[in-house]
Amino acid sequence: MPPGADRTSPPAQTYSPHILLDRDSPLPLYYQISSALQEAITSGEVAAYTRIENELAMADRLRVSRPTARRALQELVNKGLLIRKRGVGTEVAPEIIHRGVELTSLHDDLTAAGRSPRTTVLRYETQQADVQIADLLRITAGDEVVLVERLRYADEEPLTLMCNVVRGELAPSRQELETSGLYSSLRARGVKLRMAHQTIGARTATDAEARILDEPPHAALLTMERIAIADTDTIVEYGSHLYRASRYTFATSLSA
Repeated sequence: MPPGADRTSPPAQTYSPHILLDRDSPLPLYYQISSALQEAITSGEVAAYTRIENELAMADRLRVSRPTARRALQELVNKGLLIRKRGVGTEVAPEIIHRGVELTSLHDDLTAAGRSPRTTVLRYETQQADVQIADLLRITAGDEVVLVERLRYADEEPLTLMCNVVRGELAPSRQELETSGLYSSLRARGVKLRMAHQTIGARTATDAEARILDEPPHAALLTMERIAIADTDTIVEYGSHLYRASRYTFATSLSA
């Protein structure tokens, strides 16, 4: 684990839920298992990152078929209560992050929520803006921009893959972006953000995106595109972000 990370190590022991199955009940066995395990998780009896026994051990211990145990666990994976990790197994998921749709930095939002954000800068390149980027940022083609790709973690769990294009004269350094959010770094440079135009959508992950976000192939991802505007009416940056739908939601308030 990198220095400064707050996440505690997963418990050494594997959790085996104590479940009394009613084989005469009309409720399917997989449902009885998943319901009991869900109650243990949501009540706090089982902590986040606790490793759950595998389907083979569960099937043998509860005297059910392996497909029944597999479906019981998959039901909770689908609900975001369990996560599967390559080489580790099945763990209790951390709390899903609910983020308001506001002009804020994810880094700052995670910190405010008591989570431990960490950023890996995957790409940092100074480029000349092509016609498409120039149109988005309302600059002249050939002007200098900085392209940044980052992987943001919450409590050492990958959460979002972010690509931003920033005006060259305003772009924070690579080192700044490894330790703080983009908007915090822009504010430190005197940029006052006024508003943003944002579009939220969804799609499935590519194989490469699934690997880097630790999701199964073709997992659902939330998408967000944003253009941030300063108080001078200058378009500061364009962002295209991918969020793990299993770990993240956007929250909005509507008024009549």
